[in-house]
Amino acid sequence: MKLKQWGLIGLLGIGLVGLGVSYGHLTNRTPSQGMMGGQMMGNMGSTATTATTAKTAAHQLALPPLLKPTSASKTKVAYTLTAQTGALALKKGAKTATLGYNGNYLGPVLRVKRGQILQVTTKNKLKQATSFHWHGAILPGNVDGGPGQSVAAGQQKTIAFKVSQSAATLWYHPHAMGSTAKQVYQGLAGLIYVQDAVSQKLNLPDKYGVDDFPVVIQDRNFTANNQFDYAADHQNDGTTGKTLLINGTLNPYIKVTTKLVRLRFVNGSNARNYRLTLSNGQAMHQIATDGGLLAKPVAVKTLKLAPGERAEVVIDTSKLTSQVTVKNGQQRVLALRLASNRRQQGTLPNELTTLPTVDTTNAQHQTLSFSGMGSMVSINHQQYDPSRVNLTAKQGQNQVWTLKNTGTMMGNEIHPFHLHGVQFRILSINGQTPPANLRGYKDTVALTPGSTVKIAFKFQDRGTYVYHCHNLEHEENGMMGQIKVS
Repeated sequence: MKLKQWGLIGLLGIGLVGLGVSYGHLTNRTPSQGMMGGQMMGNMGSTATTATTAKTAAHQLALPPLLKPTSASKTKVAYTLTAQTGALALKKGAKTATLGYNGNYLGPVLRVKRGQILQVTTKNKLKQATSFHWHGAILPGNVDGGPGQSVAAGQQKTIAFKVSQSAATLWYHPHAMGSTAKQVYQGLAGLIYVQDAVSQKLNLPDKYGVDDFPVVIQDRNFTANNQFDYAADHQNDGTTGKTLLINGTLNPYIKVTTKLVRLRFVNGSNARNYRLTLSNGQAMHQIATDGGLLAKPVAVKTLKLAPGERAEVVIDTSKLTSQVTVKNGQQRVLALRLASNRRQQGTLPNELTTLPTVDTTNAQHQTLSFSGMGSMVSINHQQYDPSRVNLTAKQGQNQVWTLKNTGTMMGNEIHPFHLHGVQFRILSINGQTPPANLRGYKDTVALTPGSTVKIAFKFQDRGTYVYHCHNLEHEENGMMGQIKVS
C-alpha cells in the first residue's frame, strides 16, 4: 500500500504515547482527520484515545472451539451455527452482554477440505434479523449471505456450496443491512479453515492451540458497568474502541512450546487498521494472505491489516531466550511466553505453492472511485440501493478493476475494499508492482488516501454479489454496490 501514509499514521501513534495516548495510530483515518475531532467534526470524533492495557499480559488466549460436524463424509461436511445472545466475564464486576455463534462471544472454527460440499444450517435466536456471510468464500451469489439474504428472528436457513478454493483462513460474520456493524461489534464473527493436500504436505505448524493459533483482533469500549454501548460509541466514519480484545481475551498470552509458531491474524474490527510488529524487532515470515498461501514465505517486520483482511505468519523462536510480544505501535496485542525446552515441530519451507500467472486476456474493465465521509460516502458517486444493479459481468470472464480512493476536502479515509464471491490478485498499487506479501490471493485490500489499486479476477459462479468498503460504518452508510453475474 502507500507506505508513506501508513508510516505517518504509525509515527503519530508513537508521538501520542508520550502524551499518555496510545491508540492514535489505530485509526481508519489519516492524522489530519484526527486533529479535526470534537464539535467541529460531529460524530466523526477524535482518533486519539487513552490506552487501557495493563503492563503485563494477564490472561491465556481463549481459543474458539473446533466445531464438531453434524455429519461428515469424504464429499460433504455439515455444521449448525446459531446466532445467540450471551454474557462474558471480561472485566472485574458485571459480565458483558454479548452476541455469539453457538456460545457467548465470537464463534467456533469450521473446517472443510477442498472439494467437499460445505453445508451449514444457520439459526437465528436473536430478536432481530441477521445474515451469515462467508467472507472470502468462492460460491454462488444465492448462498453468499449478503445484505439481501437475511434470516429473520427465530428462523433458520440451510445453505450449501462446493469448496473449490485452496487452503485459506476465511471468516463468517453478519451482513444484514442496517445491523451489520452493531452485530459484529457485539461479537458475531467466526473462522473457516479450508484445508487441501498442498498445504498438508508442507508440514507447516498446524496443531491447533499448540503451534497454530487464530488471532482475531478487535477493539471495544466499555461502559462503567462493563457493557458494550454501540449507540454511544457509534461514529459514521468508523466505530473504534480504546481496548483491544483478542479472541475475546483482554491482555492475552500464549504458551509457546515449539520453535515455530503459526499465527492466523484476522482484523475483525469495525474500522481500525493495524500495524503489527514483534517487540524484539525480529521479522515474521508471512506465509498466506486472505485467500491462501503465498508462493514463498516473505519476511516482514511490519504487517499491515485493514478491517476484513487476514494474514498468516510463522515466527521462529529458536534463538529467543525471553518473552516476545506482538505489538501494534505501543499497544500489546499478544504475548508469546516461551517454554525453555521448546521442541522442533513443523517446518518453514523455502517454497510454498505455485501461483498461476494472472490472465487479463479480453478482460472487462471497471473503475470504482471511493469518496466522501460520514453519511455521505459513496462509490462512483452512488450510495447503495438494494434495488439497483450497478455493474454486470459474465461468468468466467476475466475482470480488471481499477480502484481509486479520491479522498475528501475535509480529510482522508482508508477504505478497505472487499468483493464478495471471488479471490483476486493485485496487479499494481499506484502503478507499482505490489509488495511480495500482497502477491497472493486476496478478497480485501486497503485503499489508502489518493491511491489507485488494480486487481484481476474472474467470477467462477453466477449470482448477484456486493462490493463495498469494509469499514462497517461506511458500508452501512452506503459505500457499497452490486454486480450481477450471468
